[in-house]
Amino acid sequence: MSSKARSTTQLLKALRQLMSDTKYVVQPVHAYIVPSGDAHLNEYISPCDCRREFISGFSGSAGTAVITQSQAALWVDGRYHVQAAVQVDDNWTIMKEGIKGTPSIPEWLSKALEEPETRVAVDPSVLRHSSWVNMEKELSAHGLSLIGDSRNLIDEIWEDQPARPNNPLMVLGLNFTGKTWNSKVANIREKLTEKSVSACVFTALDDIAWLLNLRGSDIPLNPVFYSYAIVSMTETRFFVDEGKVTSDVKQHLGEGSEEFVNIHPYSEFFSFLSSFVSSCSGKIWLSKASSQKIHSEVPENKKYVTENSAVAIMKAVKNDVEIEGMRNAHYKDAVTLCEFFSWLEKEVVHNNLTETEAATKLEQIKREQEDYISLSFDTISSSGPNAAICHYKAVAGEDRVIDNTSIYLLDSGAQYRDGTTDVTRTFHFGTPTAYQRECYTRVLKGHIQLATAIWPKGTKGCSLDCLARMHLWSAGLEYKHGTGHGVGSFLNVHEGPCAISPAHRLGEVALESGMIVTDEPGYYEDGKFGIRIENCMLIKEAQPSYNFKDIGFLQMEPITLVPISTKMIDPSLLTDKEVEWLNSYHNRCRDIISPLLQSAGKQQALDWLLKETEPLG
Repeated sequence: MSSKARSTTQLLKALRQLMSDTKYVVQPVHAYIVPSGDAHLNEYISPCDCRREFISGFSGSAGTAVITQSQAALWVDGRYHVQAAVQVDDNWTIMKEGIKGTPSIPEWLSKALEEPETRVAVDPSVLRHSSWVNMEKELSAHGLSLIGDSRNLIDEIWEDQPARPNNPLMVLGLNFTGKTWNSKVANIREKLTEKSVSACVFTALDDIAWLLNLRGSDIPLNPVFYSYAIVSMTETRFFVDEGKVTSDVKQHLGEGSEEFVNIHPYSEFFSFLSSFVSSCSGKIWLSKASSQKIHSEVPENKKYVTENSAVAIMKAVKNDVEIEGMRNAHYKDAVTLCEFFSWLEKEVVHNNLTETEAATKLEQIKREQEDYISLSFDTISSSGPNAAICHYKAVAGEDRVIDNTSIYLLDSGAQYRDGTTDVTRTFHFGTPTAYQRECYTRVLKGHIQLATAIWPKGTKGCSLDCLARMHLWSAGLEYKHGTGHGVGSFLNVHEGPCAISPAHRLGEVALESGMIVTDEPGYYEDGKFGIRIENCMLIKEAQPSYNFKDIGFLQMEPITLVPISTKMIDPSLLTDKEVEWLNSYHNRCRDIISPLLQSAGKQQALDWLLKETEPLG
């Protein structure tokens, strides 16, 4: 993460000129909204789609820029309050979501614009339909109108905009997916029949990758590819750049077989959709998470709209093969992290090792693992005050040296063919202060509280979130991010539609057995330190003593097996049950990971693992 804001003065000047130029807009617009997403509403996007970052300088994964003829404002959530303050120049006002008194975009625009300034524009291909509906309604209440202009004005001023990637596709075998694409399509057709719908339109890249058992590399660190898909009762159509499609992919998709996937050029999707809608007599299934542009192509009387896509929950609930693959991926990740931390602990004493050098070393170690593909997100290697920035990214030359006087937080993950990982650990290579130990222990207590919870089926994550916060709250402490997110199976590291967060999210569903979510409470003090403990957790059936009205109960099992620092703990704050949980967890780490380190001849890493998993108490 760059610590220097770049000037956006000339970019804003150029954009404002286009906002008034009828060569580029049908009528002059008075405000222009730049969301974070691309045409598929991905959280992580390709460099060619980083429009909000281009205009504002802010590189976080979420945020919205709004530009009028005289002002520019950036809305960011609690994960990015500190980062945005560092990255944007003084042309911008930072709107800190979650802070009392922060106006919404419509509220701010109602004061920033004056009659006859009423036209607010956005590219409808990069805004969710649900967001469009809400925004249009709120703007209208303030006498403003929302205009969809598919000519993206940022693209017009972005002179060196990178080209869209066109990387080849990868076929993922049944030994990794546990289910053929044909059977997945059959499941969708059962849903179409059940809901009396003629066809489904898929726009989310991870949905399509999962459905067709394909992976790609168009989005950095996310194994997905630019595409659309339509499934009807008789046909499956796949829209993708033809240069991506190898002979293996064609064979995989049934070329020459009775059941096959029709492959079309990516660029023909909207023209095909228009003609398909005209000829289709029944309803077409769309997700509210699709773009407004997609929704505008289908008349209201032909829409069947749900919060989530037809495959969202099927993808989130892993089958036995996917679960086994995710376990294996986390075993491999545990091996790499034991090797890394055993190396880092010695390097900190003898060398001026920087955050970026540590991150580079970790990636080198991960590359040695079988079926390694890439990182699953940019490694957060953060020391001291940088650890207080939740999604910090170290930049060589601007990063800190990792020393034995500061807390070190590492949030890392990887993409393996058999699964996706995401784990955070916090260490101190010297002596933590009493206050740091208290904060760490309260975070750990919250982690354990959620990890040991049993809850009735039908419960959403928003109902469990407070469990991870209660021990911080009791001391007047808090953190400004969600406690957990779903994780894909060799897919996106952040996967819906499940989550564990304070507020109910649009499309959030109840937690189900087979889902994999994170348990990651934290605590951060700006300019001082940050703490987070994160495990990936498998949700599974629980067997409590009773079963009220046969409703069924669920619980979690950690599949991350990396030691949790005991040096950072204040044992006096832990109950006997919490100590028992920690010791049991560390025994599992020893039992499963020790043999892997031993067989790989990684003695230093094994010694570190044994040291870090010594029983507490």
